[in-house]
Amino acid sequence: MTQCQLDGCVIGLAAGLCFSVLTFTLLGAVWLRKYRSLIRTIRELRECTVPLVRVCRPLPVVLEEELEEVPPHPLQRSSKVQTTSVRLWKGRQQYPHFTKSDLNLLQLIKAGKEGVFYQARMTKGTCNGHSLFTCKISKEGVRPKHVDLEISIMKKLVQHKNILQLLDWNTTEEPYILIMEYVNFGTLRTFLQTNKTHLSADPELQGLLTIASYHIALALQHLHSKMIVHCDLALRNIMVSRFPWEVKVAEFGLARDLTRMTSRRSSRWRNPRKRVPLRWYPPEYFKSNHYSFPGDVWAFGIVLWEMQTFGTLPYPNLETSEAVVYHICIGHKNTNPEGCRQEILHLMQDCWSEPQTLRPSFTDIVNMLENIVESDADYVDVGGPQLLVKEEAEYHEAKCLQACSVSLDDKSAM
Repeated sequence: MTQCQLDGCVIGLAAGLCFSVLTFTLLGAVWLRKYRSLIRTIRELRECTVPLVRVCRPLPVVLEEELEEVPPHPLQRSSKVQTTSVRLWKGRQQYPHFTKSDLNLLQLIKAGKEGVFYQARMTKGTCNGHSLFTCKISKEGVRPKHVDLEISIMKKLVQHKNILQLLDWNTTEEPYILIMEYVNFGTLRTFLQTNKTHLSADPELQGLLTIASYHIALALQHLHSKMIVHCDLALRNIMVSRFPWEVKVAEFGLARDLTRMTSRRSSRWRNPRKRVPLRWYPPEYFKSNHYSFPGDVWAFGIVLWEMQTFGTLPYPNLETSEAVVYHICIGHKNTNPEGCRQEILHLMQDCWSEPQTLRPSFTDIVNMLENIVESDADYVDVGGPQLLVKEEAEYHEAKCLQACSVSLDDKSAM
């Protein structure tokens, strides 16, 4: 072997050795990086889960409420916290504070698509200090996951005077039961229909309806500040404790929490065939299967119209769903109610603006109605209202629902 060949072999071996060393070095660096990443992930998971487990045992209710408070952007949520929240939720539901046999149903309030509302009480004791309360009993076929979502939304909306407050619930067996605060006079639709003659003769009617509208708008402003869309705003879903100063938005069976959505597409309904109140829905829902905050604004305009007409069904001349959808999509609106003040008529038209970006927000609506109420202050005593209703017993008689006291076990419909 010549000297030249020997030098070539040495150079080749050196190059191969250098390449091998470089390869092993790179592989080692990659492995070390993955190992450190794995260690960091394990440490973060321990920091996330261990304190939760330790704290949730002595304070399950407080922790559960904290976990239900979702951050303002869905990407900021921790999937591990979500899992822990679900576990705490299921653990809470294993031990309900009442069963269906503990309830006495006193008065039917309304029957909806997914549940029936009653005035009720406990056979013994109280529910969180409330001797009387409103009880929602789900109908057969309602999914537990759907009820859990409704409960989580109501828990997120606590402590607002114009939202029906959740007191307790039982989702361990059917029928699923939600217990909410007591209301004296049922739904606003029934109230207005029952007292139409009395209210129509009142010269301050428009001022009273404006005050009720203002409180409904306050409730929706609170919902939207929590990133919740009601999706079922209608006069039948507003309860009356004292008209017009204590009206409360209820029925969150169709409501959606937008902070739980993973993308913009989530604002579209996943099931286009889902049963929805068509007469209260905006054109964009029928054109693009889309419903968001402006949809609630549209529905609020329908509610204003319902109030002015004492609970008349929107688009009363249209009998079929197809006719209603076509009527809305081509831009036709409800006719102006007789006797309605101009400020409310203008607000209705604003709520029905197209495209949806032209509609006011509920913050704008609250400011508009607040200005109207303040301008009426010389004529309506907002601070010391006088109830414009019949005696409670007479009201219940007028509803033609005989007061009774029956247990849920005796209700064959459940």
